[in-house]
Amino acid sequence: MSGTTRFAKDRGLTFRMGFTLFLLGLVYVAFFGLLIALGVGTLTVVVIAAILLFVQFFYSDKIALFGMRAHLVTREQEPELYQIVERLCALADMPMPKVAVSELDIPNAFATGRSPSNAVVCVTRGIQRRLSPAELEAVLSHELSHGAHRDVAVMTIASFIGVLAGLLVRFMFYSELFSGGMSYGGGRGRGGNQLQGEGQLVALELVVMVVSALVYAISFLLIRALSRYRELAADRSGAILIGRPALLKSALLRISGAMGQIPTRDLRSAQAFNAFFFAPAIAPRGGVGLGELFSTHPSIERRIAQLDELERQLGKAE
Repeated sequence: MSGTTRFAKDRGLTFRMGFTLFLLGLVYVAFFGLLIALGVGTLTVVVIAAILLFVQFFYSDKIALFGMRAHLVTREQEPELYQIVERLCALADMPMPKVAVSELDIPNAFATGRSPSNAVVCVTRGIQRRLSPAELEAVLSHELSHGAHRDVAVMTIASFIGVLAGLLVRFMFYSELFSGGMSYGGGRGRGGNQLQGEGQLVALELVVMVVSALVYAISFLLIRALSRYRELAADRSGAILIGRPALLKSALLRISGAMGQIPTRDLRSAQAFNAFFFAPAIAPRGGVGLGELFSTHPSIERRIAQLDELERQLGKAE
């Protein structure tokens, strides 16, 4: 899925993206099979979810830029930033993406877009102030690898079933999806059968809500696991492209330390964009545990350990 770029191919990432989509597809089929068997009308939910998927897939770059208070910049406005991105694109043999800058002081960067040809790479003022040009180049190499591997598009598609299940749960709570739409036990106005029919409706609603919540939870965990792996894959391919894993490690440590100086209120407001970021606004720490299980990124310790090992491997190769 990395096309013809010179970013290191990651068969593990390719397999995981395909396997995650396959598992989510099975969940999707089973989910809708159950709903159809129960006679649940889901057309409205499907239409709304499809619209959300369309908007997220084709306008995710604009949504992310708007949410991060970012704007596209020209070569004249940001010559140093443009030179770094151009140098990396030439090295990776990939199209030049659009370049944007966020006015936020949170030190971070992100890339979005369906493919390398319509990608956007963005840095914050905070990361520009805190990193050296070499460290910033390492971070941008990581971000450009996301576009080369097309994992942003895969993540968008993979999130569809979770969005759909979550929407159905909300519809059950707030829109009374089943009111007047189904009848059991002879319908209303038949004496004792009315209570029986209403009882069946309540039981059915509970079943669908529980199943929808379960589908959402499964989708959430599968997507989070894929997200963590793709960050490790981007660390690897980005570090290999520039040949300096130590630079990416240095940038990661510097950003992690700087996050502690950002007001918690600002970090929480940016947390919704964690899946885009080079480093999450509020990061998990330590080994694999409950915190990392729900995180979009692996712990910083795990990322550094991988970069240290990669540095040793590249050193031996030389």
